[in-house]
Amino acid sequence: MTDPDPSGNDGNPPDPAAGSSGPGRLRSIAVHREDVASALEATLRTDHEVVLRVTPPFSGRMRARLHSVDDAAPARANADEEAGPEPICIHPRDLVADVQAYPEVDETAAKHPDADVETHRRVHGEAVEAWRERVRDSIVESVALDVDDGPDREVDVNALG
Repeated sequence: MTDPDPSGNDGNPPDPAAGSSGPGRLRSIAVHREDVASALEATLRTDHEVVLRVTPPFSGRMRARLHSVDDAAPARANADEEAGPEPICIHPRDLVADVQAYPEVDETAAKHPDADVETHRRVHGEAVEAWRERVRDSIVESVALDVDDGPDREVDVNALG
């Protein structure tokens, strides 16, 4: 039996192409429950793709933050330069155990056909908040991350908030 690795490696080999700050170091990510709900809602309700992104340099524990994929990163000044590891984007669907259908306005109104407009707005708002609460309560315990040119890496998910 070997001694535990003092660097915090959890037994998974580091990504040799990424060096000491590569995604192979990741053991866990922290996500805010509200960020996951917001990213999933934006992705389902708009034509924008919103993800949670982990940016290098990587360490054992990282925070994943909201990021719109539509926000194109500026092109590198010199494509021949040695580039560091790319950020890792995590789709919000991958962070939720059971993604329920988003409540549509027409469906909410159909459940209350005799209600006035204000009641429809209130009831729909309550349905959306209940959906967001279910998302916040359904954050997974681990997720497989697509790591550059390597096998997916399973990491723990720590839900904040």
